[in-house]
Amino acid sequence: MNKLLISLAFLSMLAFSQVEAAGMTLDDLAKIKSVTSLNISPDGRWVAFTKSKPRNPYKDEDGTSWNELYVMPLGGDAKSFITGDVSIGGVSWSHDSQKIYYTAKRGNDKNNSLYAIAVDGGESQKILSSKMGVGQYSFNHKGDKVVFLAKPEQPKHREKLDKKGFKAKVYEEDIQNTHAWLVELDSSKEADEQEANKIDIEGNVNSVKFNPVKDLLLVQVAPTSLIDDIYMKASLEVVDLKGKVKTRFSTKGKQGKAIWSTDGKQVALLAANDYNDPTNGALYVGDADSGKLTKLVENTSSHIMNIEWSGGKLYYVEHKDAESRIAGFNMDQKISGFEVVGYGNGIQGAMSISDNGSLVSLTNTASHPNEIYMLSKAGFTRQTNSNPWLDDIDLGKQEVFNYKAQDGLDLQGILVYPVNYKKGKRYPMIAFVHGGPEAHRSNGWNTRYADPIQVAAAEGYVSFVPNYRGSTGRGDTFARADQHAYADPEFTDILDGKNALVEKGLVNKDKTGITGGSYGGFATAWSATALSEHYAAGVMFVGISNQLSKFGTTDIPNEMHAVHARAWPWDDFQWMLERSPIYHVKKAKTPLLIMHGENDTRVHPSQSMEMYRYLKTLGQAPVRLVLYPGEGHGNRKAAAQLDYSMRLMRWMDHYLKGDGGEPPAYDLQHEEKLEGKKETEKQ
Repeated sequence: MNKLLISLAFLSMLAFSQVEAAGMTLDDLAKIKSVTSLNISPDGRWVAFTKSKPRNPYKDEDGTSWNELYVMPLGGDAKSFITGDVSIGGVSWSHDSQKIYYTAKRGNDKNNSLYAIAVDGGESQKILSSKMGVGQYSFNHKGDKVVFLAKPEQPKHREKLDKKGFKAKVYEEDIQNTHAWLVELDSSKEADEQEANKIDIEGNVNSVKFNPVKDLLLVQVAPTSLIDDIYMKASLEVVDLKGKVKTRFSTKGKQGKAIWSTDGKQVALLAANDYNDPTNGALYVGDADSGKLTKLVENTSSHIMNIEWSGGKLYYVEHKDAESRIAGFNMDQKISGFEVVGYGNGIQGAMSISDNGSLVSLTNTASHPNEIYMLSKAGFTRQTNSNPWLDDIDLGKQEVFNYKAQDGLDLQGILVYPVNYKKGKRYPMIAFVHGGPEAHRSNGWNTRYADPIQVAAAEGYVSFVPNYRGSTGRGDTFARADQHAYADPEFTDILDGKNALVEKGLVNKDKTGITGGSYGGFATAWSATALSEHYAAGVMFVGISNQLSKFGTTDIPNEMHAVHARAWPWDDFQWMLERSPIYHVKKAKTPLLIMHGENDTRVHPSQSMEMYRYLKTLGQAPVRLVLYPGEGHGNRKAAAQLDYSMRLMRWMDHYLKGDGGEPPAYDLQHEEKLEGKKETEKQ
C-alpha cells in the first residue's frame, strides 16, 4: 500500500512538472500596482509614498487608477495612511518632519485642496482650499507662506452664456495661463478663507519652488500655456514675491527639472544643449545671484534623467544604453564626482534624499514595476512589494540584444523570450516600438497596457523592443541621428533588428508583427506600407500617417521643426509627403489595426482616419479603426486600457498564430464579463 501511494505521488509530481508555466494574462496586467512617487523626510526617518490602485474595469466606475498614501519608517514596514478611492498627489514634508502635505479632492471639495496629516497618523487637516484648485505648491523656509499654481477662476457669466448656447471657442486665443498665487497662512482662518494673491509673473508659470533659506522663488515660465511654448520656449528665473525678476538663466530649447541647492545659493537644471537638441538631458548648475551656468554633464554618451540636492552634494540619475545608475558631484570639493549606485542595479527614476544623506529611489527591474529601493550599508535593497502575486508568475527571460544596422551603426534593444522557450524553435515575434522618438526602453519593467510584453511572452511570442536611432540613453549625437531623416533609416533599424533575430534562429520571419504609439505608431504605419513585405500584422496607436496634415493639426509644430523634421513643410512639401505612410499605401499588404483617442491634440485622430480611409478604399489589406471617446494621446482610463490590450493581442493572435484572412470579430463582448461579475457578486 505504501509503495502504491509513493508511486502515485511520484506520478502526480511528474505530471505537475510537465504543466505549462503560468504566465501573465491580460487580467493580471490590469491589476498591476506600482509606487508612483516617494519623498523621504528631512530627518531621514520616514518615507512617504504613493501607490497606484487600479480600477476593476468590470466592477468599478470608469476612470484612472486611484493613488493611495503610505508611510514607511526607513528600513521598516509600510503603513497605509490614506487609501481607498482617493487620488493623492503632491506629497511633501514639513521642515520639522512632523507633517506630510498632499493635494487631493476629498469630501465636499470641488477642486484639489492642500492637506496636512501628522506623521503618527490621525485625521487630515485642510490647509488651503481655493475655487481655482491647488496645483503644484511650495512652502517657504518658515512654513508661514505657500505658493501654488492654478488657472484663474472662470468668470461667472461664462456658465450663463454656456446655458444660452454661446459656446464658441477662439482656437488658441481664448486659453488661460497658469499663474503663481501667494498665500500668507493665517492660523485663525479656515482653509477656504485664506487669501490668495496672484504674483505678477508674465506668461504661463510651469513650476515654482521657494528658496530653502529666503523668500525668493525659482520659476519656469513659458510665453503661453500652449504645449509648444512650454516645450520649446521655457525660461528659468529667480523672482521675489511680487514677481520682480532677480536672476535669469539663459538656455535654449527644452528645459526639464530645476531645483535649488540646499543653501539656496545655486540652482541645478536639466536642459538641452541647444535649440535643436531633442532632449533636456544635460546637467547644468547656475549661480543664483549672477545667473552664470556651468554644464556639469554634457551627455555625450548618456542622458541625465533626474536630479536631487542634499547638503553640498548634487545627485543625478544617469541612463546609459539600457541601464542606469545614481551618481553625483561634491560641490564643496571643487565639483569632484562620485558614484552612488552602479549600473546593473535596476532602472532608477525618481529619488529622494534626506538632510543627512539617506537615499531612496523608485526602481524597476525586469521582474517588477517601480518599487522603493534604499541605499544602506547592506547595499541598494528593495523595500516594498506592491504585487506579491507577481512573484508566482512565470515571466519571459529578458536581456539586452545588440545588433548592427544596415549602415553599420551599432544598435540595441530589449529582447524578451517566450515563457516556455525551447532552443532551436522559431517563434512569432512582436516588435513593440517606443514613441518620441526622444525616449528609450531600459532593461527594466517594460510591460504596460499598450505594451503587454509579458502577456505576449506567456502566449508564446518573442518580444523585441528596439532603441532605434533618435532614441535617448546614448547621448546627444545618437538622439539627433534621425533629424531630417523621417522613417528611413530610423525605421529600417527596427527591421534590421527583426532580421538579426531571424538570423539568430529565434524568430519566424513570416510571423512578425509590429506595434507602437505616437512616433511608434508612425513606425507601425510606415512598416505596414513602405516595409509591408516584412510584417504580417500591425497595430498603430495614436500614430502619424501624413506628415503634411500632421503639421497642420498638431499642438507641437515648433518642436516638430526644431528637433524632428528640421524643415518646414513649405520648405519641401514633396520630401515631407514621401516620408508619410500614405504615400506608400499601394505597397500595403499588412493587416493593420488602428486605434486612437478622439480628444488627441498631439496627433489628431484625423491621422488615423486618413490611414484607415486610404487602406479601406484601396482594399489590398485588412484594416480596422477603433476610436476611444474621452481619451487623448494615450488611454488613461481603466476600461479603454483593457479594451486596447485585448484588441491588440487578438489582432496579433489572429494574424501571427491563426489563419489570418478577414479581421477577427470587432465585438469583444465585454457585456458577458460584466454579467459574469454580477453573477459572481450575487453568489
